Amino acid sequence: MKRYISILRGINVGGLRQIKMDALKSLYEKLAFHNVETYIQSGNVLFSTVKTDTRELEKLIEAEILRQFGFEVPVLVLSEEELEKVYRNNPFVDERNENINFLHVTLLADRPEQKLIDDLSGFGSNGDEFVIVGKSVYLFCPNGYGRTKLTNTFFERKLKTRATTRNWKTIGKLLALSAEK
Repeated sequence: MKRYISILRGINVGGLRQIKMDALKSLYEKLAFHNVETYIQSGNVLFSTVKTDTRELEKLIEAEILRQFGFEVPVLVLSEEELEKVYRNNPFVDERNENINFLHVTLLADRPEQKLIDDLSGFGSNGDEFVIVGKSVYLFCPNGYGRTKLTNTFFERKLKTRATTRNWKTIGKLLALSAEK
């Protein structure tokens, strides 16, 4: 059985699309996933399954959320190995040793075309910076993520793929939790 981390976008934010974590855990268990564990209220779920196609898992989870809760929620699924790679490759940690309180990663559903990446070259705002590595956009937001223009919507529009963002501490905690099982 393989370990996965699913990251849901936009639940329990501003009173919209509310899903209690115990209900979400139950949903995953009904899908025959094992070792299901949620982490904080923003929709991070760790689970194990024999299935190996992450796109198939995303569609399965999205369809069940729609069926059970009546609204659409974009879901990204990463294997434990993919999450570890995301964690290892942050240039703001490895090369610059920036304060992790100002670091985030936007996870992309697809690897963006190089032309789209090139079109973003030099874009920054209020000291915010980003580096795209594979399907990850590493963010340094010294004024806080709440003040940046480098949002999920910005990257989805510019890179033409779905995205969701987590702070760096959450990424580290999800990796630690995935290693425990």
